[in-house]
Amino acid sequence: MPLMTAPLTLPEGYTARPLTASDARGVFEVMAAQEKHDVGTVEIEEADIVADWQRPGYVVEEHGIGVFHGSELVAYAEHVRNDRGDAAVHPDHRGRGLGTQLALWMQDTARRSGAAKVGMPVPEGSAGDRLLEALGYEVRWNSWLLVLPEGASIPDRPVPEGYAVRAATEAEHHGAYTVQEDAFLEWSDRPRDTFEEWQAGTVLRPGFEPWHLRVVVDPAGDVVGMAFLVMAARDGGGTEGFIDRLATRGDQRGKGLGQALLVDAFRVASEHGASRSALSTDSRTGALGLYEKVGMVVASNWVNRAIDLA
Repeated sequence: MPLMTAPLTLPEGYTARPLTASDARGVFEVMAAQEKHDVGTVEIEEADIVADWQRPGYVVEEHGIGVFHGSELVAYAEHVRNDRGDAAVHPDHRGRGLGTQLALWMQDTARRSGAAKVGMPVPEGSAGDRLLEALGYEVRWNSWLLVLPEGASIPDRPVPEGYAVRAATEAEHHGAYTVQEDAFLEWSDRPRDTFEEWQAGTVLRPGFEPWHLRVVVDPAGDVVGMAFLVMAARDGGGTEGFIDRLATRGDQRGKGLGQALLVDAFRVASEHGASRSALSTDSRTGALGLYEKVGMVVASNWVNRAIDLA
């Protein structure tokens, strides 16, 4: 049964209901329209939504809601997990109070799930950013989408003798998961993802190919670095190679493994038809300067805003 929350107060002609898995396409279209309006490009893919919704134990009907104008999905919100939410309103339907209603719904849903706060990313200076600020949401961190300009390349960084950079074997999936979670939890305040949750967003993501998961192995054959590559259709045509995750084991840093993974992933993406390379990072990692140093440039700025639920 869907998690019971207070009904939305909507303008005449609008209705709301719990989301279902079949709404993934509609949610993608709303998010894409919002991104296009706010930052000028579309970065979201339907596969991103499907991957999130297929995590073990996640029931979108209990944690997601859609707003409809007639039969068209025009806005949505979900409490993804822990203190993370997401929402979007189609630009053609802004100014009607939908965003405020969805923000209040997300707070209520997160509170009922035991969260102490809830937040979401929004483009800096966008309508969503201004709305959340007006509702009392504080900035937790900044994030940036970085791209490697077409025709540019990242300087090669050979790995130490005995190390190798290549596609992961299935037997190395758990090693890649461990390296990623250990590294991400150094700066991310959240419960540790299970291996099954990690799989849902990587090797079980729609469109996954074995060459998308890259690893560095040391002379003993242990996974000490990983990168997860997503091949995404670019807004306006072409394909982008997007590094969705990148991590190096703590005791192996300072050896150039991260840069070697960047070069490897972007090279492989180019060999498979990518015309642009990109990744994102945020202020918690302290990595922005490193990416800019190898020639990547900021394409858009985002802020993660959150509110206490006490």
